[in-house]
Amino acid sequence: MRPQTEVDELIERMGGYWSPFQMLAALVEEVGELADAMLAFEGVKGRADKANLEEELGDALFALACIANFYGFDMEEALHKSVEKYRKRDLNKRFDVR
Repeated sequence: MRPQTEVDELIERMGGYWSPFQMLAALVEEVGELADAMLAFEGVKGRADKANLEEELGDALFALACIANFYGFDMEEALHKSVEKYRKRDLNKRFDVR
């Protein structure tokens, strides 16, 4: 089963999606928690915990999947488009030989 489908089925069982701005707030919260986990993992603040870092990354991805599902986007396709955008833009700049 695709991850977005799993998220959608769970959210529907939980009563449906939040409003767009509630989902955005949840994403921002999860990114903040991911930042804290990364700071700990890198020894800047707190104690490194790889399992916590993985959990927070998963939580951020879950929040993104909720937003993608709400708006009807395929996350994998969106990621492929972004990779292609960066590939064209950044590789062309880096290796621009005139």
